[in-house]
Amino acid sequence: MRILLVLLICLPIFSKGQDSLAIKKGNLSGQWRTYYMMTANKGDLKNFNALATGGKLKYQYDILNNLEFGAALYNSNNLRLQNLSDPDATTGRLSRYEEGLFDRLDLNNDAVFLLGELYAKYKLNRQSFTLGRMNVNTPLINPEDGRMIPTLVQGFWYNYKTNKSTFQFGLLNEIAPRSTGQFYGIGESIGTYPVGRNKYGNASQYAGNTDSDYILMFNADFELTKNLRLNVWNQHVDNVFNSIYIKPSLKISESVQIEGEWLHQNKIGDGGNALDSLRYFNQNRADVLGLKFDYKSKSGLVSLAYNRILPQGQFLSPREWGREDLFSFQKRERSEGTADNHALVLNFKNEFEIFKEDLNLTSILSVGKHWKPEVTDAILNKYAMPDYTHINLDIFFNIKKFKHLKPELLLTSKMGNGGIPDNPNFYFNKVDLFHLDFIINYNF
Repeated sequence: MRILLVLLICLPIFSKGQDSLAIKKGNLSGQWRTYYMMTANKGDLKNFNALATGGKLKYQYDILNNLEFGAALYNSNNLRLQNLSDPDATTGRLSRYEEGLFDRLDLNNDAVFLLGELYAKYKLNRQSFTLGRMNVNTPLINPEDGRMIPTLVQGFWYNYKTNKSTFQFGLLNEIAPRSTGQFYGIGESIGTYPVGRNKYGNASQYAGNTDSDYILMFNADFELTKNLRLNVWNQHVDNVFNSIYIKPSLKISESVQIEGEWLHQNKIGDGGNALDSLRYFNQNRADVLGLKFDYKSKSGLVSLAYNRILPQGQFLSPREWGREDLFSFQKRERSEGTADNHALVLNFKNEFEIFKEDLNLTSILSVGKHWKPEVTDAILNKYAMPDYTHINLDIFFNIKKFKHLKPELLLTSKMGNGGIPDNPNFYFNKVDLFHLDFIINYNF
């Protein structure tokens, strides 16, 4: 990484005498983001709110149109609406969502800075080779844009793209989990988020005890027939687990599409640690099945999705590495950490103009029903999450006179279902809550 930093500093000086040989182009871009977040919990349980401002500043420098050097600095500043270090008096727990706007490992750090991108990228015809710190987007490792600082990775990434196919390969040796201020080794990054319970019902102890040096990623996304595509990912986490993700997509007509998904996981090595009590992947395998139906009309896009996690093992994917890109995913909750799980989600996406075409709105209404194992069953339910109904309304504002300004409003309600034991730990920051995000993005 030091070599890349020296190259970024010295390259403009070195290239001054190379005008006849090189085409030089520098580009400065970024985003200023102000993020307000609020959670209202059930009854006398503590409510939380937070306000952050900061963003990203990125510089890219191109030579001969095929060699690019880039660096991006990420920042989040706590405007101190509330002291998030003060726990809820009943449960003794802190906020779940609001702390993620800052460095959740050091809530007293009011100004987080992270050199999140620092890379060299070489392009050759339809291929690209990237080395360094970067932003990648995969089903199980991705930025997750719902915080101030996204998840970023360090390593090597190869991409080959044609008109109909994409092939990718990655070797990663460090990850900067979203809502933190530094990069960690692969094993170190697992457990920087809440660890839940082990199969005996005690607090998991894999944080700081997971032995893993690298992640290997492979992707093939290609057309089988005119209307049938297949997207395949393989994620190999050294000494922990391997995940194979397969997603076929069938286009039935211009309006109708059906997609399926299968995620299979199995233990690699000793699952992260030779000791059972310190192990992250403490099972032999897990399987997730999914089906999604899309219908597009003049009124908007309607999607109906179903996911089933089979009973033989919890679906496990470190929350530090981004969102889970399953069909039934809804913002502000996950299926990760459960087995024997059902989820049914209906989405409706619509775009419309108001105020004499000065303002465009894109709204996404998401309604989901999630059936969970018993909260007392630590083997099937790692985070003791009850059955719940989840409703999201996500609104994106496109102000035509201010094309760089992109506000967003997210309203979330999660309601517990069934006979939940009368224990505040099963409700707090989980169900019977209302959550609001208001984000102002200015992109330049």
